[in-house]
Amino acid sequence: MKTIDDLEVRGRRVLLRADLNVPLDGARITDDGKIRACLPTLNALLSRGAAVAVCSHLGRPGGVRDPAYSLAPVAVRLSKLLGQPVLMAADTTGASARSAVAALRPGGVVMLENLRFNPGETSKDAAVRGAFADQLASLADVYVGDGFGAVHRRHASVCDVAARLPHAAGYLIQAETAALRRLTTNVQRPYLVVLGGAKVADKLPVVGGLLGVADQILVGGGMAFTFLAAQGHSVGLSLLDGDLDMARDYLATAARTGVDVVLPPDMAVAAGRDDAAPREVVPSAAIPPGRMGLDIGPESAKLFAARLSTAKTIFWNGPMGVFEIPRYADGTRAVAEALMDGDAFTFVGGGDTAAAVRALGFCDEAFGHVSTGGGASLEYLEGATLPGLAALEDGVGSTPRRS
Repeated sequence: MKTIDDLEVRGRRVLLRADLNVPLDGARITDDGKIRACLPTLNALLSRGAAVAVCSHLGRPGGVRDPAYSLAPVAVRLSKLLGQPVLMAADTTGASARSAVAALRPGGVVMLENLRFNPGETSKDAAVRGAFADQLASLADVYVGDGFGAVHRRHASVCDVAARLPHAAGYLIQAETAALRRLTTNVQRPYLVVLGGAKVADKLPVVGGLLGVADQILVGGGMAFTFLAAQGHSVGLSLLDGDLDMARDYLATAARTGVDVVLPPDMAVAAGRDDAAPREVVPSAAIPPGRMGLDIGPESAKLFAARLSTAKTIFWNGPMGVFEIPRYADGTRAVAEALMDGDAFTFVGGGDTAAAVRALGFCDEAFGHVSTGGGASLEYLEGATLPGLAALEDGVGSTPRRS
């Protein structure tokens, strides 16, 4: 891949595809890590005299305009972080966007409205997607892909625009791919993986790929219940997602190949998430009916920390519990502290995981790499071809921009 250092951008309009899919509480951004992650590339472009139109998705509005998914709060926060105005366009490729981009001067920034307000962004029809990509490409002279969290999606702004404009990768994509290579090439061992969080059905397939690479896989959070159920244990009201037969196959493969899959021996459970529900710790293999697991227990936290202390390389994706509720944050905190205490290269992946460590007071610099790409990182580790990276890999493009 060529990088922005290989592009001539002075006096040119640059379409920067970032990943600004931040968590929101109403209009309040609860974690601005993804916005901060785009700053090195954006500042470099501005300092070199580019006029930059930033585009991103936010949530899943389903191809229709929904004020709840507007990027306006992101534009406000980006303006504060940059220390300069960021004009918010009222649409993505319509009259507002076109006039805002046309008025840009070198060093100026405009934020386009949510890409996913247009059904062409995520369409599976190449012609529909291409038509939207034509509209996006018409706004700029150069394309920079830097939204690593979306590179596993075959979307118009991620793949199709790169075929229509001279293009390169931003610094964030460089950093993400360099860190992931440390998990896949000449890995320092022991290599331990920690998996947790929700969206288990999406994450479960990565276990198959990791069984051929990792030395140990520690399973906590929502993912643990799928494996516990696969072993025949009761999980009560706990989150149960994913294919149990697949989990059984993975456990059998791990036993056959000598990979240690470590499940939590105890769980913090309650009848519900509200504060009125008493918290208790029970064996993971005997979660009572009417109770749900909300965090790994203290013995699990000690076991995981002890295993992690032996590692030279660690990949962590997914919190160990419902960290947003303080009394169910202990397991996630224990894993974070274990990563900080050792001398391993540590890769913290996934938006929920990054948000968790920040919410618990840990800074990004405490870890080897804090990733912005949850699903993208997992698919990379599975060995999948990521279409957004493939679109950038042929260097600085020469395909003429379509009008």
